[in-house]
Amino acid sequence: MLDNHEIIRVSDNAQRSLLDAETARLASLIYAHTSHDGTYDVRIPGLYVIRYSHVEAADYLHTIYSPAVGIAAQGKKILTVGQEVHEYGGSRIFIAPVALPVAMKTIQASPVEPFLGVGLYLDPQRLADLVPKVFPQGLPKVRNRSAGYVVDADLAIMNAVVRLVDCLSHPGDEKLLAPLVMDEIYIRLLRSPIGVNVAETVFADSGVQRIVKAIDWLQANYSQPLKIADLAEMVHMSESSFREHFKSVTAMSPIQYQKALRLQEARRRMLSNKLDATTAARAVGYVSDSQFSRDYSSFFGSPPSRDIAKWRK
Repeated sequence: MLDNHEIIRVSDNAQRSLLDAETARLASLIYAHTSHDGTYDVRIPGLYVIRYSHVEAADYLHTIYSPAVGIAAQGKKILTVGQEVHEYGGSRIFIAPVALPVAMKTIQASPVEPFLGVGLYLDPQRLADLVPKVFPQGLPKVRNRSAGYVVDADLAIMNAVVRLVDCLSHPGDEKLLAPLVMDEIYIRLLRSPIGVNVAETVFADSGVQRIVKAIDWLQANYSQPLKIADLAEMVHMSESSFREHFKSVTAMSPIQYQKALRLQEARRRMLSNKLDATTAARAVGYVSDSQFSRDYSSFFGSPPSRDIAKWRK
């Protein structure tokens, strides 16, 4: 006869087997909807799927990670936010409640077993509608914050994600059933251990929601001179409180956040529009070529001319 510890272990093993099966099913669905390597926006608004068959070179891909939930059904990735490093794969979930400048890299993938992932952009209006239902007594106090979160997927949320992606296989489901499944995923996310951290991004007048407004301003005005006091006043916070909250939410200071936005946009313009370094620097708000070159080298690992030549090659 099994004792309580053995019953728990058997139950845990059964749950793990079911989760592994759902993860494998999700990987199969992603593979079916990706004909080659890349990131695909699909017919369900806010949903995207990813397939990469090779481990990336030594360089990280720098980008702005929009508020989203990402699941690696197969393979592994590393994401760096400020000084925080997150690794996810094997049915683990990465959640970014706010827009973050990140450096990411695929560390486990091959043509035989490509990296297969799925992402869902967080819709602030949908979250705002659901938060009062999940937290009818108001939000509990948040004790710990991070710029991003990696948590283990449970069977329920993995099954919901599988059903959402499976809607792509059945005409009409993406309009009729997908919105219902997306609400289920949001509710399960809000009820998860980091649900309060997600909820406070849309909770009126919370400190984090005010930081979200500041982030929106920075993204729209990255080339403008930045005065922390003015930005703090705009979101109705003291300067010291604003600095503290901003760092806890993004893992970087407002100045570092703006610098990341400027440098990523400058690089994009040099690669896509073939601008020279001076023109790109001016376009994103730099007035000194030497300062731009120093910041660029520190951020990307090599000066603009060498970095752009390498990527074009």
